[in-house]
Amino acid sequence: MRLAIVNIGRIVSGDWRAPFAPGSAILAEDGLISQVGEVGRATFDSCDVVIDAAGSIAIPGLIDSHVHVTFGDYTPRQKTVGFLESYVHGGVTTSISASEVHVPGRPKDRAGVKALAVAALKSFESYRPGGMRVHAGAIILEPGLTQDDFAELKNQGVWLAKAGFGAFETPYDYADQIAWANELGMVTLVHTGGSSIPGSSGIWADHLLKLRPKVSFHTNGGPIAMPDADYERLAHESDIALQVCTAGNLRTTLLTAALLVQANAFDRLLIATDTPTGSGVMPLGMFYTISHLSSLGGIVPEQAIAAATGNNAAVYGLNSGIIAAGRDADLVLIDACAGGSKDDALSALANGDIPAVSAVIANGAPCFVGRSRNTPAAIRGVKVIRNKVPQDFAGSPH
Repeated sequence: MRLAIVNIGRIVSGDWRAPFAPGSAILAEDGLISQVGEVGRATFDSCDVVIDAAGSIAIPGLIDSHVHVTFGDYTPRQKTVGFLESYVHGGVTTSISASEVHVPGRPKDRAGVKALAVAALKSFESYRPGGMRVHAGAIILEPGLTQDDFAELKNQGVWLAKAGFGAFETPYDYADQIAWANELGMVTLVHTGGSSIPGSSGIWADHLLKLRPKVSFHTNGGPIAMPDADYERLAHESDIALQVCTAGNLRTTLLTAALLVQANAFDRLLIATDTPTGSGVMPLGMFYTISHLSSLGGIVPEQAIAAATGNNAAVYGLNSGIIAAGRDADLVLIDACAGGSKDDALSALANGDIPAVSAVIANGAPCFVGRSRNTPAAIRGVKVIRNKVPQDFAGSPH
């Protein structure tokens, strides 16, 4: 499919160092962005689908790097069906599993945790709820796993490793397994803060500085935060990516962001939701945290958006998250909500408002165009002005 988006008011790139891309059009072909800037008449005429952005703002599809999936589009924690498809209507085009820890009867033996990781990975390889790409299958670190187990898992495609729920005596005991996973190039993830579920342990800066994972999960608290002094240590004494989540502590979200800006390490700030958990299902959680950082944290909206897109993509090694030629064509059109006090999406975010989501494109194909069922209507009327594909791309009604 060849798709063009034209009449874009502004293109937010997802790269916090160069947050805007010039031009007013984006061309996508076969799932990848092929052109950013302008689209000539001949190219326009050859497109299968053309979307008129009507002056709204284009951003990369949001990457929620902390979602508790199980199997299918279902969460037993909240007994909710279709939550991932609903997150698409919140602008999320990619979700990364925080391990399948909430699978009922989750196995904890060596064979079981390996089987669970591989099964989850493979079940989502071709299943895209609502068009969303889901990276699942994090191996949950448990006593008894060997270095050979990690090599076996890596050969089967498993690339995520999660510490924080294993039956180790202390968090320091994860060190060998995290080191083995790091050596294989896996992305290592460590629960941070107080205990989140019965049987898990608290993990603080002393542990993280010893373990040296790639990502500190919900650094701001999941949901219970660390002591304040630990945040400065993680910001200035490590190169660990610090993930802040909507379902955590807002005050320490702002503290984490401020410390990373101070340390000239904004690329280490990642936005996620840590849902569904006891905090519930939050389809607009990513935009809420972006608005909190923009309105309360002094971070300009285009850079806050980068923490939810390009920063996540860089840390996890994804081809999405940036609007540039050759990157995945995962795109979202946003605007100020009708009836609000601002007249564009970036101003609305700086004001603390969520934006209206007017269209979501995943893998170069529209998931919906016109109106999200989870946000108020936009000021501007985004619409499909050419469609050679037998589908209308309209979003489901409220």
